[in-house]
Amino acid sequence: MFLAKTATNSEWRAVASAIKTLVEEATFEATSENLIFRAMDPSHIALIDLPWPNIAFERYECDKPFKFSIRVEDFVKLIGRSDTKDSVEISSTEEDALLLRLMNGYKREFKIHLIESTMSTAPLPKLDLDAKVLMSKAVFEKVLSDISVVADQVSIHALQENISFSGKSDIGAATVQLDKNGADILELEVKEECKSTYNIDYLLGIAKAIGSASDTVSCEYASKKPVLLQFKLNEQGAVVRYFLAPRISE
Repeated sequence: MFLAKTATNSEWRAVASAIKTLVEEATFEATSENLIFRAMDPSHIALIDLPWPNIAFERYECDKPFKFSIRVEDFVKLIGRSDTKDSVEISSTEEDALLLRLMNGYKREFKIHLIESTMSTAPLPKLDLDAKVLMSKAVFEKVLSDISVVADQVSIHALQENISFSGKSDIGAATVQLDKNGADILELEVKEECKSTYNIDYLLGIAKAIGSASDTVSCEYASKKPVLLQFKLNEQGAVVRYFLAPRISE
């Protein structure tokens, strides 16, 4: 028996949208302690990790390990039928299917058939990162959108007192600098100066996919190493972690 229920739809919407940015099939692994999804995109540029502890759910049951795979597009469509105040309940059936129940007075029930997937769980990268910045997701999206006007890559340069985002192309160049004590930075920790370049579409895509489920984003990186973005979905430990490989052209 597997059952996972949330009080609202925001977490599931964010999870479904985030997964859709990378893969067409999703394999979840459920245990008595948590629900986990982890996968790498086909180009091996980005990896998404969704650890979802049992206490993060309104109700959670899993009497034995349960692994299930679904088509992401189908799942997104069904979650898309939910309203903001709907509780969302997903449970296993005796058949090769999941039951999705949306409830808020008006009750709906959908069945989604499981698929066989050959995808294996990607290992988490072991990284020693030198800089961490915490900011509102709205500011993060605004910065990336500003840089994307002239470039498809963004270079992040962290110093003790500020962090800058820049990009350039044949069109021109753009730079946004955020000061440590400014209103747009909630936290800035820099072990040593570092600079690295990443694909803007991947970063902006995941931020927009999270939507209103998270107000902030934590961005950790080091020179010429992957960047780690973390979006907190609730106070009980549900989080979306997103790793993106650097663009090394020097």
